[in-house]
Amino acid sequence: MKLPSRLTDDFELLDASRQNRDFTQQDTWRVFRIMGELVQGFEAMSKAGHAVTVFGSARVRPGNRYYDAAVRTAELLAKEGLAIISGGGPGIMEAANRGAQQGGGVSVGLNIELPHEQSANPYIDPDFLVTFRYFFIRKLMFVKYSCGFVIFPGGFGTMDEFFESLTLVQTQKILDFPVVLFGSEHWGKMLDWVRDTMLTEGFISPDDIDLIQVTDQPEEAVDRIVSSLRDLAQSLLQPAQAM
Repeated sequence: MKLPSRLTDDFELLDASRQNRDFTQQDTWRVFRIMGELVQGFEAMSKAGHAVTVFGSARVRPGNRYYDAAVRTAELLAKEGLAIISGGGPGIMEAANRGAQQGGGVSVGLNIELPHEQSANPYIDPDFLVTFRYFFIRKLMFVKYSCGFVIFPGGFGTMDEFFESLTLVQTQKILDFPVVLFGSEHWGKMLDWVRDTMLTEGFISPDDIDLIQVTDQPEEAVDRIVSSLRDLAQSLLQPAQAM
């Protein structure tokens, strides 16, 4: 067992192996820093408007088919008047912010402090670049301000973000906003396992499968999100029309 190369605030908070009796180093004292980070995030994000979060690998580069598809998807969403939120770093995150700017939309980057520094990509609007110490606050911002999620291929972090978004929809902690997986070839075996193992053994319900949407086309991903927003707007108008 080894320590990270640099101890971040997240590590200090979550590390159960080292506890300190000094009040200024205890979790109760850290609450003030957490509060400050929440306020910072809320203030910045309140100006973004309706947004879609794009998740995916930090390791892909321009010219990769998923990078190019993420640029196109974000560009089309931006042209529909939606802000684009990414994790602020390279790869798919960069592609999403790049597409947002090409589409004339708001380009948001929610960066995170890591042991190996993650530099913010150059396609984020300066007023919407926020760097977080704590993963859980950053993840809150992804969800609180998003009305749809597009998940491109990625690693453990992308899987975490995908399943967390899906769980919040499944448990009705948020509205049933679209959760769109981009890349049927990449996600196919995982979805087979979800159906053949999780569903067959009764760990999820048949309706839960319907929460996951898959596409290989940017236009289809955008259409699903825009259609969902239109349906939501219509449902919100119905009570007023009935009066």
